[in-house]
Amino acid sequence: MDALMLSRLQFAVTGMFHFIFVPLTLGLSIMIAWMETRYVATGDEMWLRMTKFWGKLFLINFALGVVTGITMEFQFGMNWAEYSRYVGDIFGAPLAIEATVAFFMESVFIGLWIFGWDKVSKKVHLLSIWLVAIATNLSALWILLANGWMQNPVGYVIRNNRAEMVDFTALITNPYGLIKFGHQIVSGYTVAAFFVMGIAAWHLLRKNEVDFFKRSFRQAALFGLVSAILVAGIGDMHAVEIAKVQPAKFAAMESIWETQKNAGMNLILLPDEKRECNAIERLCVPNMVSMLAFHDSTAEVKGLKDFPKDERPPVLPVFLSFRLMVGLGTYFILASALAVLLSFRKNLEDNRMFLTVLLFSLPLPYIANQLGWLVAEVGRQPWIVYGVLKTAAAVSKSVSTLQVAISLAGFTILYGALGVIDIYLLGKYARKGPDNDLSGIINVQGRG
Repeated sequence: MDALMLSRLQFAVTGMFHFIFVPLTLGLSIMIAWMETRYVATGDEMWLRMTKFWGKLFLINFALGVVTGITMEFQFGMNWAEYSRYVGDIFGAPLAIEATVAFFMESVFIGLWIFGWDKVSKKVHLLSIWLVAIATNLSALWILLANGWMQNPVGYVIRNNRAEMVDFTALITNPYGLIKFGHQIVSGYTVAAFFVMGIAAWHLLRKNEVDFFKRSFRQAALFGLVSAILVAGIGDMHAVEIAKVQPAKFAAMESIWETQKNAGMNLILLPDEKRECNAIERLCVPNMVSMLAFHDSTAEVKGLKDFPKDERPPVLPVFLSFRLMVGLGTYFILASALAVLLSFRKNLEDNRMFLTVLLFSLPLPYIANQLGWLVAEVGRQPWIVYGVLKTAAAVSKSVSTLQVAISLAGFTILYGALGVIDIYLLGKYARKGPDNDLSGIINVQGRG
C-alpha cells in the first residue's frame, strides 16, 4: 500500500475508534441532565442515585472521547497537508469555533459538575450538566457543518489555486450539514438509550436493584423510541438531500446502474461492479427508490453508468453498509417500542428473553453509527471535497509510506490499549451498580 491508502486507513481507524465514544456522550449527557432535573424537581433520592451512577459511566466515556479526538486533528497537518492548504480557509473556521466555544464551555462545566457536588447549590449544579449537554451537542454541530461542507461545498470561490470562503452564512445554513447534524445527534441518543437499557437489563436479569433499574430502563425506552423514530424521519430527509447533491453516492447506496424513472427497490440484491450490473435482483418494490430519492414515484434516478468510472464510489461496501444500517434502524424502532410497552408492566424483570435480547443489542446502535459513517465517507469517494478536490490530491507530499505505516501501527496499538481500558472500566462500574452511600452530596441538596 502507498502513503495515500495508508493515510486513508489511518484516518479511518482513528476516526471510527473516536466515534465509539461520541454518540454515547451526545445522548447520555441529555439523559443524565434529565435525571438530575427530576431529582431537583421532586427531591426523590432515587433520581439522585441514577444521576450519580449513569454519570460515572458518562465520565469514563467522555474522558476517552477527548483523548481519542485530539489525535485526529493532527492528521490534517501531518497526513493531509495538501487538503489543509487547499481548503483550510473554510474547513478551519467551524473547527476553530467548536474548539474555542463549544469544547471550552463543555470542559469548564464538566469540571463544575464533577467537583461541585458539595460546593454549589443544587440548581447551579443542575445548570452545569445541562450546559455540558448543550455544549456537547453544539460541538457536534460545528464538526458536522464542517463535514457537511466537504459533502456539499457552498459559499466559496477558487482563488490562487485554493478554496476561499466568501459566504460564512452559506456554510452554517448548508442543508446537507444541518440534516446530517440532526441525523447524527438522534443516532447518538439511540446509542445512549440502548446502552442504558442493556445495562439495566443485565441487572434486572439478576434481580439487582430492581426498582432502580426498572426506572432507568423505562426512561431509556421512552428516549430510545422517540430517538429511533426521529432517526428514520431525518434519515429520509438525508436520503433526499444525497440524491440531489451526490447522485453517484445515492446510486451506490441503492445499486442503481441504469438511469431510470419509476425506479423500484429490490429487497434481495447483490451488486456486481465488474459487470456493472446486479448479479441478483429479487422481490422488487415498484417505484420505491424514486420515492426515497425525490418523494415522487415517477422521478428519474440517475444510474452509476452515467458517471465516469473513476468518479464512482465503491458500490458493494456502500450498498451493504446502507442496507444494514436501515435494517438496524428498523429493529431499534420495534425493540424500543416493545421496551416501552413492557417497562410499564410490573413484572418487567420476569421477561427474561426480551431482557436478554436487549442486553445483546447493546452494541448494535454503535455498529449502525459506524455503518452510517462508512456510507457517508466511502460513498463520497473519490472526492475528499465533493466535486472540488479528490482524495488522491489531498495527501501530504512530504510523508513517506514508511512514516505513515509506523504511525498507523502506533495508533492501532495505542487505541487498542485505550479500548481495553474503556471496556474494563465501563464493565467494572456497570456491573458494580449504584452506590448506596450518598453522604457528601446530600447536604448540598438542601441549599437552593
